[in-house]
Amino acid sequence: MTPPPVLIVHAPGTNRDGDAADAVRAAGGDPRIVLVEDLRRGEARFADHAALVVPGGFSHGDALGAGSRLALELRAWFADELAAFVAAGRPVLGICNGFQALVKAGLLPGPRLGDRPRTVTLTANRHGRFECRWVRLRVEACRSGWLAPVAGRVIDCPVAHGEGRLFAAGDEVVAALDAERLVAFRYVDAEGRPAGGRHPDNPNGSVADVAGICDDTGVVVGLMPHPEDHIVSSQTPHPRRARLGLAVFEALVEAAR
Repeated sequence: MTPPPVLIVHAPGTNRDGDAADAVRAAGGDPRIVLVEDLRRGEARFADHAALVVPGGFSHGDALGAGSRLALELRAWFADELAAFVAAGRPVLGICNGFQALVKAGLLPGPRLGDRPRTVTLTANRHGRFECRWVRLRVEACRSGWLAPVAGRVIDCPVAHGEGRLFAAGDEVVAALDAERLVAFRYVDAEGRPAGGRHPDNPNGSVADVAGICDDTGVVVGLMPHPEDHIVSSQTPHPRRARLGLAVFEALVEAAR
């Protein structure tokens, strides 16, 4: 079976594209790292790929806020192509800085939360410092069809961010995220229970322990932790447990076939 081609977008300052490519390859996909400028010039096209990953790093040096400038580029240059990509049901995954960009571009969480613009965002961690540590995530039973095969699973991933706290415009937005099944990942404790906002299980103070969300189509998914950095058991400080982040990429590649 021919591996599905997976587009991995590289902007100036992106630094996790290589890790994402390794994860896609390990999951059975064909990773293709493409510069944003090459996409803009038409040297590569979204339509020629079966899935999209927007990886982590510090795109454009976090100018204007983490992921903000990349978000502007996605909206200004690629709005039609991205809309067609999502309409075709091709899975999209944003990780850390990529998640920030998808939220700030308006691709996440989507229009089902009402007419107000930007009902959620990602902002500075509650403790005001960069967080670099291992955390536990539970994959929630959300709208995402391509994540469904791993729903309920707990995985271990590192986080590495200074602006990873999911902040909502109000309690009604938080309630809507749950009611509409848009919460894709949640921070949990060692027993697999919601972290309850407690540090370090919830590393950044995200509302309702939300680590990642999906859009109303279930096609677009984003999260702050880095599943691409746990694709083999030797990468974790707990190799006997080995709850691999690779499972997320296996689900993405399978949906792209």
